[in-house]
Amino acid sequence: MTPGSRRALLGVAAASALGGCGVLARPAYVERSVWPIRARRPVRLAAPPGAPVLAVRDLSAGPGLDATGVEWLRPDGSLHVDFYNQWAVPPAEGVTDALRRWLAASGRFGAVVGPDSGLAPTLTLEGELTAFLGEPARGQAEVRLALVLRRGGRLVTQRVITGRARLADAVPEAVVHATLTALADACAGVERLVAAA
Repeated sequence: MTPGSRRALLGVAAASALGGCGVLARPAYVERSVWPIRARRPVRLAAPPGAPVLAVRDLSAGPGLDATGVEWLRPDGSLHVDFYNQWAVPPAEGVTDALRRWLAASGRFGAVVGPDSGLAPTLTLEGELTAFLGEPARGQAEVRLALVLRRGGRLVTQRVITGRARLADAVPEAVVHATLTALADACAGVERLVAAA
């Protein structure tokens, strides 16, 4: 075999080896999903004349809740933050908006506003979002809010409201739907809290 043909044969073998081991192969494209944070009250009610005004301040984000990746706990207790499944807005922002809309649809308030509305509120609700994730090992998703309700400058009540929903699997879509169901459960709990005040 001549030196030239030997070099050609080695070149073919090297190309085949590279092709076979996939060094040059492109990774499969995975599409990113973006999920809105919503919790719709089943029935929208109209408020009676003279109903109080409720101000819902922007919720602060608890540790680890400033990211937009959908989160769930692994069986070993570590937190998975999904890169390919994202909330459309940071969870605290989305939950604040969902809570305002839910309470506005409750028929208990003449208006549900943010802190800069210009209206003088009868009641003010503020707090922190401390959990917004799936827990597949426990078969549930959980949304937890630490809240303070004031009338004027006076403390009315201080409570932790937890919403839960069944979660069968650690599939991102299942985690998303269970977390939003847990959010609706938490919103209903907040409505009961404010109504009792």
